[in-house]
Amino acid sequence: MKISKKYSTGILMFEVIYIENNLLDNPRVLEILKRYPNSEIKNIDKVEDVFGRVKKPYLQKRINLNLFLGEKKGQLVKLAPPAYGLSGEPHYYFVHAYNCIYECNYCYLQGYFHSPDIVLYLNHEEIAHEIKKVAADYHTQNPGHTVWFHAGEYSDSLALTSLSGEINHYFKLFKNMPDCNLELRTKSVNIKELLKEEPLENIITSFSLSPAHRIKNNDLKTPSLKSRLEAIRELNTKGFSIGIHFDPIIYDDQFIESYEELADQLLENIPAEKIRYISLGVVRFTKEVYQKVQKNYPESDLLAQEFVRSFDNKIRYSRPMRLWMLQKVKQQLIDRGVSKERIYLCMEDTELDPMNKTHD
Repeated sequence: MKISKKYSTGILMFEVIYIENNLLDNPRVLEILKRYPNSEIKNIDKVEDVFGRVKKPYLQKRINLNLFLGEKKGQLVKLAPPAYGLSGEPHYYFVHAYNCIYECNYCYLQGYFHSPDIVLYLNHEEIAHEIKKVAADYHTQNPGHTVWFHAGEYSDSLALTSLSGEINHYFKLFKNMPDCNLELRTKSVNIKELLKEEPLENIITSFSLSPAHRIKNNDLKTPSLKSRLEAIRELNTKGFSIGIHFDPIIYDDQFIESYEELADQLLENIPAEKIRYISLGVVRFTKEVYQKVQKNYPESDLLAQEFVRSFDNKIRYSRPMRLWMLQKVKQQLIDRGVSKERIYLCMEDTELDPMNKTHD
C-alpha cells in the first residue's frame, strides 16, 4: 500500500508522521492517520534511521513535533536501577515510547535524546512476550516473589494511549500474571482508555504530584494539580489501584506549607489506605541535563538553590538538605494517616533513611 503525502496546515500536533515500511497496513497506524489528515507522511525503513540523526533543540517542541511509528527491536525489557521502586522486590521497565508531549523544565529527556519528537512503538505483542519471559525466568529461580514492570521510563504512560492503543494489551497480559505488577507512571489525566478496562489489583496507575505553584512553574503544559486529583478520585472510585510520586520535590520558601497542603489535598480525594505507595524523590540531574536546564530555563527559580555532585554523580541538593526535606514530607504524610511502610525513597542513597535522625 502506498500512502500519499499530505502537508500540515501547522495547526495540528504533528507536522510530519514517519512510518516504518513494515507498518504501512497496520490497523493502528491507519487509525492514527485518520486523526491527523493534514500531517505530512514519510515512509522510512527504521525509526533509528531518522530519529535523532539531526540534532533538534528540546524547546523546538514548542513550535512543532513530529511523530515516529515503528517497532522496538533489541532488548525490550530492562532491569531498573536501584531504588526505582519498593525495596525487596525486583523491578524492570519496558520501552514502548520515546519522549513526551509535556515540557517539564527539569526533565532528563532534555539531555537524553537528540530530539524531542515522539516515538511510539506498536509491537505490543512482542513486548508482552518479553515481559512474560522475564517474569518466568525470574520465578523459576525465585518462586513466590512478586515481579514489578514499569511503563513510562522514557515517556508518559497515559498521555498518548488513545493513539498507541497498548492499554488493552497490558490488561489482558497482567490479568493472567497475578504474581506480577504493572505500574503506569503519569502526569496525564487521559484516563479514557483505562476506564474501558476492568480494574486489576496488579495494575497500578501512579501519578506524579507537586504543589500547585510548582506545577505551574515547572511542569509546563501538563494538567493542573486539580485535574490530576480529579483523575485520581475517579479511578479510585471505580476500583483502580493508585500509586503516588511526590517527585521531584523542589525547595522554595513555601516548601513546608505547600507540601502540607498537597498532602491534605491528596487525602481529600483518596483515602490513605487506598494508596498502594507514595514515593519521595528530590529533584536531581545528570551533569548533561543540568547544563541543558541552565541553557533552556536560565530564569527558572528551579536553579535558585545550591546543587552538589552526589553519591551517584548526579547533581542534587546537599545530603543534609535532602535528608531534612525527605524527613519533613514523610512525617507530614505519616501524621495524616499514611503508613510509613507505604512510603519509599526513589532514586536516592539507600543508606539515607529520612526517619533516621542520626545522619547528618
